[in-house]
Amino acid sequence: MDVENRSIEFIPHSERYGTPKRLFTIWFSANMQVTALVVGTLGIAAGMSLAWTLVALVIGNVIGTIFMAAHSAQGPHLGIPQMIQSRAQFGVFGAALPLVIVTLAYVLFVAADGVVMRESIKSICPMSDNAAIILFGALTFVISYVGYELIHRFGAVMTVLSILVFAATAAILIGTPSVHIPLQAAKHGFSVGAFNLVVAQAASWTLGFGPYVADYSRYLPESVRTRDTFWYTYLGGLIGSLAVMALGAVLATVTTSVINDPGTAIAALFGAWARPALIAIVLGVLVFNVLSLYSAYMSSVTIFSGFRKMTHIRRSIKFVILMILFALSTWIAVATQYHFADYFADILNAQIYVLVPWSSINLVDYYLVRRGHYNVDDMYDAGGQYGTFNFTTIAIYCAGIASTIPFMDVSFYHSYFAKLIGADISWIPSLLVPGLLYYFARPTRARATSGMAAS
Repeated sequence: MDVENRSIEFIPHSERYGTPKRLFTIWFSANMQVTALVVGTLGIAAGMSLAWTLVALVIGNVIGTIFMAAHSAQGPHLGIPQMIQSRAQFGVFGAALPLVIVTLAYVLFVAADGVVMRESIKSICPMSDNAAIILFGALTFVISYVGYELIHRFGAVMTVLSILVFAATAAILIGTPSVHIPLQAAKHGFSVGAFNLVVAQAASWTLGFGPYVADYSRYLPESVRTRDTFWYTYLGGLIGSLAVMALGAVLATVTTSVINDPGTAIAALFGAWARPALIAIVLGVLVFNVLSLYSAYMSSVTIFSGFRKMTHIRRSIKFVILMILFALSTWIAVATQYHFADYFADILNAQIYVLVPWSSINLVDYYLVRRGHYNVDDMYDAGGQYGTFNFTTIAIYCAGIASTIPFMDVSFYHSYFAKLIGADISWIPSLLVPGLLYYFARPTRARATSGMAAS
C-alpha cells in the first residue's frame, strides 16, 4: 500500500472515493477499546451503583456524539481537513491558536495511550516499561505515516476483532456462576457528584474527536448526503463507546484491577486464550492512537502552512514532523507513566476547556452562520476574504475557555462550583457560551463567494 500523497490540501473530486459506511467502522473501532472502557469504571470507583452509572453513560455519550458527527458531515462537502476549515472563523493566521492547543492535546493522548498499554504489551512480550511505551509509539508512527487508507482498513479489521473480544468478555461474565453483577448495591447508590462526573467524562470523550473527525471523511465524494455521513459516524461512535464503557462499568463491579490495568484484567478472563485476546486489545487502542498522532500531524502542519501559503506537504516533511511528534509523546509518556491516574483524568478534563469552545464556534459557523458556504481557495490565502486574524472570534474562543474556570476540577485546582456540585460540568458552558456569542456577534468578514468546493 502506497504512502498517502495528500495532506492538508483540498482533495480533488477525481480522487474522491468510498462510501460513508466506512465511517461506521473507523469510529466504532476507535471507540471500542480499553481507553474508553476506563471512562466507564469512573462511576463505580466513585461509589455509585451500576444502574445509575449506566444511565449517566448513556446521557453523556448520546449528547457528546451529536457534536462529533456534526463535524464529520463537513468532510465530504468541503474536502479539506477539519482544522483548515477553522481559518474561516479565526483567520488564516489566527487559526494557529486553536491549532497549537489541538496539537498539544492529541500529543498528550498519544502519550496517555502508551502508558495505558504498557503492562499489556509487557504481558505479550516481556520487556522494560520504557521499551513497551516506545514500541507502541513506533507502531503508531508507521501506520500514521502510511496514512488515510491504511487507517480506514485497520479500523475495519479492528471492528470485527473488537466485537469478538468484548462480546466474549461479556459472555464470560454472564456465564460464570460465581460472578454476581449488582445493579443497585453500591457504597452510595446515587450521588449527584458522581453522576455528573460520569456524564461529563463520557461526553468529553466523544466531544474530543471534534477537531479531527472530518479528516477521515474528506476523501468521500461530495455527492454523499450529509445525513448519511452524520448517522454512520454517530452510530459508529455511539455504539462503540457506549458498549465498551458499559462493559467497563460492569467489570468494575467485579474487579478493581480493570481500573488501573484494563487490558490485562480483561485478558485474564480468557484463560489459555489470554495472549491472543491481549494482542487484539492492544491493537484496538492502537487505532485510537493512530488517529490522534495522524491528526496531531495534520494540525501542526496546518499551523506553519498558513504562514507560508503552503497547500501541499512533501513526504519527507511529513516523516520528520511525525517523528518529532512521536518522540515528544513518547518522552511525555515515559516521564509521567508512574503518575498516570491524575494525568489521564486531567487530559479528559482539559480537552473540555480548550477543544469544546472551538467545536462550538466551528459548528455554529458551519450550520447556522454560513450554512456550509465557503471558499476553499481563500482558506489557503491570507489575502483572501478570511484575512489573517479574526480577533473577534479569538476573543470569543478565549471567553469560552474562561467560562469553564468556575467549573474546573483538575488535580491541581478545584473550583468553587466543582466542589459544590461534586463534579466538573464545564462541558456545558464551554458549548453554550462561545456558540451563543459567535452566533450573535457573527464575526464573519464576508459571505463566501463561489470557489473551489464552495456550495
